[in-house]
Amino acid sequence: MKNIILCGFMGCGKSTIGRRLSKKTGAEFVDMDKYIEEKAGLTVAEIFEQFGEEGFRKMEREACRELAEKSGLIIAAGGGTLTFRENVDVLGSTGRIVFINVSYEQLCERLKRDTRRPLLQVENRNERIRELLTERLPMYNRAASIVVDGNFNSAVVTDFILGIVK
Repeated sequence: MKNIILCGFMGCGKSTIGRRLSKKTGAEFVDMDKYIEEKAGLTVAEIFEQFGEEGFRKMEREACRELAEKSGLIIAAGGGTLTFRENVDVLGSTGRIVFINVSYEQLCERLKRDTRRPLLQVENRNERIRELLTERLPMYNRAASIVVDGNFNSAVVTDFILGIVK
């Protein structure tokens, strides 16, 4: 089985949907942020604090190369992972990239209490979400071979993805 790479903005449901896809297919699920955290022995927030975003992105590129050497994975890419062409090329060569597209309003609701994501720890969170989403949306669309509406509950989105990739 080729890999299924889930992409989209933070809070779109990549990890939840990835776990559901894993259960339904028997494929191994890899949350890229967790993978990076385990390798570094630090949380994403700690990596950002100690090495900055540039240091984190370097670890992320390395993780993409390592995961691309495997097949049969369901990979939840970080929110910024597939905004870099190198990562798109590396992961895209191993399977299908699925963009889980969620509306700005839904993302604001889902992320309103988030304390884990370093890029959202700012005074005006909703404005930051709008800025990042505006910047990233065209990149997600270019990276993906499949785009799904992620505004539905995770079970519906999971079944929709399964129907397309099979």
